[in-house]
Parts: sequence; C-alpha cells; structure tokens
Amino acid sequence: MKQYLDALKYIIDNGEEVSDRTGVGTHSVFGYQMHFNLQNGFPAVTTKKLAWKSIIGELLWFLEGSTDERRLAERTFDKDRTELIGKNTIWTANADAQGVALGYKNDDLVKKLGPVYGHQWRNFDGIDGDDKNKADQITWLIDEIETNPNSRRLILSAWNPNQISKMALPPCHTLAQFRVMNGRLSCQLYQRSADMFLGVPFNIASYSLLTHMLAQICDLKLGSFVWVGGDCHIYRNHNKQVAEQLKRKPQNLPHLHMPNFKNLQELLETKPQEYTLKNYDPLDSIKAPMAV
Repeated sequence: MKQYLDALKYIIDNGEEVSDRTGVGTHSVFGYQMHFNLQNGFPAVTTKKLAWKSIIGELLWFLEGSTDERRLAERTFDKDRTELIGKNTIWTANADAQGVALGYKNDDLVKKLGPVYGHQWRNFDGIDGDDKNKADQITWLIDEIETNPNSRRLILSAWNPNQISKMALPPCHTLAQFRVMNGRLSCQLYQRSADMFLGVPFNIASYSLLTHMLAQICDLKLGSFVWVGGDCHIYRNHNKQVAEQLKRKPQNLPHLHMPNFKNLQELLETKPQEYTLKNYDPLDSIKAPMAV
C-alpha cells in the first residue's frame, strides 16, 4: 500500500486549504489516481488496522439493496437488530442527522437513509424504472459480464440526479467501471469526494472485494483495481493522525480467502466471518473523528 502513503504525502505537499460542507476544513487536491494489481495481494492498508468486518457488512448490505442502517448492523455483527440497540455502524451518524432531517423513520429498530447505494445498485429508478430487470444494476452487471465480456459499458452507478435530494448522504463513490481482458476482471472506481484518512482505505478494500466477488461468480481471474479520486482531502482534524501514519512502514499485503458461491443469491447468504485476510499483520489502529 505504498501508493496510498504516496497519495497522503502528495496531498500534504500540494494541497490547498479549503472550506467544506462539514465546517471542519480540509487540505485538498483535485484529481488523483492509484493502481493495484489484485494478483499481487489484497490492497488492505497495513500501516493501520482496517475495519474489515465493517467493510464486508456494508458491501453485503449494498448488494442486497437495503437502505436501513439497522439492517447494516445486523449484516455487520450477525445478530438480530433487537440485540443491537445502541450498537453503532459507520452509517449511524448519517441516519441520526441527515436521515432525521429528511423526515425518515428513526428509532432503535429502524433508521432509514433514503435511496442511498443499495437502492441505486438494485433498483435504479433512472434506468427504465418500469423494468425491474434493468433497474437492478447488479443482476444486469453479472449477466453482461458473462454474456458480453468484451463490453466497454460495464458500469455500476450510484449517482442518480433525480434522487440526490432524498439521500441522507449523496454517494461519494459514484461510479465503477468493470472491464474483462484476456479472462481477467478489473475495476476502476471514480470517487467524487475522498476522505483520504478514514474513507479511502475502506473504499479501496470494498471495491477490491466486490471485484473478487464478481470474478468468482463469472468464473474469471483477477485483474487490477484502479482508484480515481475527484476532491481528495485530508480533514484538518486528521493532520496528526496522517503524520503518524506516514512515519510507519508498510507491511506485506495479505491474500483474500472467500467462501464459495456460484451466483448472487448464494453470495447474499454469506456472512462477514466467512471472509478472511490471510497473513494480514497491520500496525495499530489510529483513531480519528468522522466529519458528518
């Protein structure tokens, strides 16, 4: 993950001080790209501990199409929501702030977020909304990869302009393009807004995991994951944490071990504890507040 540390240093050296929606303020650059060869190992940050279970839980939550934060808690911790009252996820603050402001149901058992990622992935109203098969981007994407692997139109989009105002958080990772070349599946993600310290390691791991999942379903080998950022920023209250991380030496990359599944339905039946990173030996976690 030297590429990631290089990105942090580039922003520190070349970024500009700008204000932002949260009021915290950032050090930002516009436009950056990183490449990861998935055959060389899984791109999990090693200079601090990755929230691995949360990454898997969120991705499974997206893939099933849910937009209820309490369902995310169930997915992540593999318990019934009645046992998870007071247990937070990475989306709890958004549900309790923006979700409530939008008038969505919010109590101990249900915390609605509006038509965020899961809704767009599985029921994108802007793509022939009357045709459920076409509105379901994940089902369409798998079928298209299998039947038309040479396509340059293998796009997964979370950005629906018609529904942005209804979302508790407009998508930061907005669009992913997949490409099959010589039997290898690659993914390029475009992230419009990139919290480089807290969010980006999470996003890199999430879409790399999605690429592994789709490759297994479609019986393809692994290619590359390419991360592209728009507004790439370090929040002012993350400066000390970034400085600490840049002092650390990257460890060897781990390798992903996944359960066997042949289709989307079998994938959705898997649980976070079935996904492991072999030989993952990260350095200690570095805590930092999330700007909401």
